Amino acid sequence: MADSSLNAIAVELRSITKTFGSLQANSNISLTVRQGEILALVGENGAGKSTLMNILYGMHQADSGEILIQGNSVKVSSPSVAIKHGIGMVHQHFMLIPPFTVTENIILGNEPVKWGGWLDKSQSTSKVQTLADQYNFKLDAKSKLESLSVGDEQRVEILKALFRQVKVLILDEPTAVLTPQETQEMFTMLKQFKAEGKTIIFISHKLKEVFALSDRIAVMRSGELIGEKITSETNTEEIAQMMVGREVQFHIQKKPIQRKSVVLDVENLTIRENLQKESVKNISFQVHGGEILGVAGVEGNGQSELIKAITGLVNIYSGDVRIKDISVKGKNPGQVSQLGLAHIPEDRLKRGLVRDFSLEENLILGRHTKSFFKGYWGSDKVLISSEATVLLDKFDIRPADPKALAANLSGGNQQKVIVARELAKNPCCLIAAQPTRGVDIGAIEFIHHQILNARDAGMAILLVSADLNEIMELSDRIAVLYNGEIMGILDSENATETNLGLLMAGIRKGVA
Repeated sequence: MADSSLNAIAVELRSITKTFGSLQANSNISLTVRQGEILALVGENGAGKSTLMNILYGMHQADSGEILIQGNSVKVSSPSVAIKHGIGMVHQHFMLIPPFTVTENIILGNEPVKWGGWLDKSQSTSKVQTLADQYNFKLDAKSKLESLSVGDEQRVEILKALFRQVKVLILDEPTAVLTPQETQEMFTMLKQFKAEGKTIIFISHKLKEVFALSDRIAVMRSGELIGEKITSETNTEEIAQMMVGREVQFHIQKKPIQRKSVVLDVENLTIRENLQKESVKNISFQVHGGEILGVAGVEGNGQSELIKAITGLVNIYSGDVRIKDISVKGKNPGQVSQLGLAHIPEDRLKRGLVRDFSLEENLILGRHTKSFFKGYWGSDKVLISSEATVLLDKFDIRPADPKALAANLSGGNQQKVIVARELAKNPCCLIAAQPTRGVDIGAIEFIHHQILNARDAGMAILLVSADLNEIMELSDRIAVLYNGEIMGILDSENATETNLGLLMAGIRKGVA
């Protein structure tokens, strides 16, 4: 690694503090970033990383503190001011307009004009194409954005920043929607930026990528900057402990699989919501008791629709889904649940929790009508509270107060409530959709162990995740979805990032 101490300071944050109501998102943070370095900003969900970078980019204003850009104190009152001073940001959720072309998206707000004030379309397209070619982006400047892959959309966002000649590029979770191959291409590109003297700040929770790319790591926890480390002088265990505040176990020990009879049988399933195009196309697979079948793929390739069909949330257009040889066709989610299906939904706030309900109420949802919870005059509140207390303790949910509102818990603890409730149903089959999305490393470790325990107890588990490491770590077999089709199903021992990545991109060539 080049000695960044020889480089000039690109950005300095001094004593940045920011609160949102009673929540202190950033507390007295001071951070220096040098020209030509790649700084990784890591921390648990809600640690304050994105807030800090949004302050640097002008999307939020600090309550107190100072921003210095190349040694000069600057009031970054808006993104346009940040861009004027050479700072650009690519957000986790892209800010693009699908019907516009690549060029139109990139020049928006910074349009080149010719004599008379008219837009110079030819010059704009030429400039964008030259810039794309310079970085080997393989983009057609005239293409409509809606025709591009997710990876290409991200390249457009980065080009948008480069077109404005930024010197500091902030990336918020840049690989969240990329295949492994696209991730490697991005890393090559970012290293090229660094070689040109540009400064990269990237927010990530994927420590493997942090160590593959960064020169230095800054760790945040609970709104504070815990410390900074030279990447080559530390390791994942140390950084994870700084993030969580305790030792974290990374390597999961899986017991040998004890595959039982088929529990979930999906046969020639096609889904066509609202008579639109087919989102799932004639797919078939089985999940046995005692195994985890992982479903990998870039988000938006039919995963959500598949889950909805299995759980009874959408109608099946053709084909069938059977749980222990009973069809779910025509059944609503409650009736499907009665067949022995539990569901950890991909959106915990939309489908997983009732935020204004207490923990004890959330923990018995789906079982609340059972006679077990009924007393002479209605619900047996003592028994419900007792059941909640047992689950709060078993699943290490904090605060361990049955009367606490779900809305007041952290994302990790909210997710644990859902996992606890679904496993308490003692199902024969579990659909785990994005089970660790947006939760901290400690909660991820705990949830992974619970899923493996359920597998070892004989449960059939369908694991759907955008996190390829999670899929590879937990699954016994891996199915890859692309454009609503299964490109292949691999045994875990034959699945590598390379061949899974090819399948995720719709390429079967070279994959056994």
